[in-house]
Amino acid sequence: MFSKACQYAIRAVLYIATQSEQGRRTSLKDISKEIDSPEAFTAKILQQLSKNSILLSIKGPNGGFEIPDETMKRVKLIEIVRIIDGDQLFTGCALGLKACNEEKPCPLHNQFLGIRTNIHQLLENTTIKKLVNDLELGLTFLKR
Repeated sequence: MFSKACQYAIRAVLYIATQSEQGRRTSLKDISKEIDSPEAFTAKILQQLSKNSILLSIKGPNGGFEIPDETMKRVKLIEIVRIIDGDQLFTGCALGLKACNEEKPCPLHNQFLGIRTNIHQLLENTTIKKLVNDLELGLTFLKR
């Protein structure tokens, strides 16, 4: 459903957020290790997220990545998905056809509309803070 880059982006944001909740900044190396992502690929993803104000990149000896609490409360998953994957999930054809629409639907078009709406609502209504709270309570996990 999400591209590999988007999966890594969401996992990275959640890992950085859990570290930020504990008053710690985290390094590219640690993030890459914790989310099982190649370091160079992770760097590109983090750069996009920093450029779009999802996380802060602090330079220097005490530097690293962090997410302020206000950002965690404000940012919804849909923003991360749009930064990394664009709107394709919400606008594209389930089968990848270019001419799929209401007048000329693909075989999955009508069934996929409801699924796409549900996914959109889920991402639109889920903040980073909500997911971090679930992680901290042990209700969900990033790593097994």
